[in-house]
Amino acid sequence: MDNLFTLNHLADWILSPLLGIYTLLFIVRIVLTWYPQAEGDRFPFNLIVWPTEFLLVPTRKVIPPFGGVDISPIIWVGIATLLREILLGQQGLLRILA
Repeated sequence: MDNLFTLNHLADWILSPLLGIYTLLFIVRIVLTWYPQAEGDRFPFNLIVWPTEFLLVPTRKVIPPFGGVDISPIIWVGIATLLREILLGQQGLLRILA
């Protein structure tokens, strides 16, 4: 079954880069919290805020910022990294199924 669009190929070409990009975006969001003068609605910061904010808003409702520190991007770095390892790691679920 050497079909180009097997589950393993889809994971390699779509899911792996997507989770990697989101991990990077959340790390940049963590760095942006150190600079409160950075406006999230202006270029180039909106390129980082727009694709991540829809995940951070519900997370902030569950775990609100405390002491002025927003830990929601840190939580999502962990979630994206964990998902990437569980699904696509050397012994990940999608690797085992392929």
